[in-house]
Amino acid sequence: MCSISHPFPPGHKGQSTEHPSGSGTYPGGMKTVGVLALQGDVREHLAALVACGVHAVPVRRRAELDAVDALVLPGGESTTMSRLLETFELLEPLRVRIAEGMPAYGSCAGMILLAAEVIDGRPDQRQLGGLDVVVRRNAFGRQVDSFESDLDVTGVEGGPVRAVFIRAPWVEKVGDRVEVLASVPRRMESGDAAGRIVAVRQGMVLATAFHPELTGDGRVHRLFCDMVRGPRPHRAAGRLPDARNAAEGESQ
Repeated sequence: MCSISHPFPPGHKGQSTEHPSGSGTYPGGMKTVGVLALQGDVREHLAALVACGVHAVPVRRRAELDAVDALVLPGGESTTMSRLLETFELLEPLRVRIAEGMPAYGSCAGMILLAAEVIDGRPDQRQLGGLDVVVRRNAFGRQVDSFESDLDVTGVEGGPVRAVFIRAPWVEKVGDRVEVLASVPRRMESGDAAGRIVAVRQGMVLATAFHPELTGDGRVHRLFCDMVRGPRPHRAAGRLPDARNAAEGESQ
């Protein structure tokens, strides 16, 4: 489980759920990035996206999903979020959008939802796919509790990122087409988390086990917004049988 907060209420100034043009791109060419607003750190993600210069809106309904260029899946409780996706009839439409190449970023529980496979997940948990990775649910919560570390993140300039992990997952295996962006440093104070993969990218899908929205450091969100504004690469699906062990990958 990750930290929880409440979404912006409908009609919040600057965060309207009604898109004036009926398309993903806001007037003036500004991209529209949604934040899944069923549970989690919605306010914080919206604020971080606005600071990146995109039009940020909460997404709770199919029409709102259809109107965005990209989507952030925030922290929360992944099993609950997957049930809410089904309840709000967003699960299959979101799977289709991601498969078609819509940029998506998942933090903490969002990473779990985007993973192809989850260790220690519940039988009724549903996956969105998009990342050829195997993640361990609540890895930090069960072994090292809430945890902070400075991480070197590929694609993020300006020095290490202060990462906050709250009952977070980590990545156990990655497929050949997955780029590892960050791992926990191998230091004594890192404990069982040392060397674990905590940030990945595959095509237009980005995921972190930590919560950049909680620290005031907007660089991970800027990385995602640059992905949204940039060209769309061809999305080639990976296969889990080809995945490598994360720890082995780090030691090579």
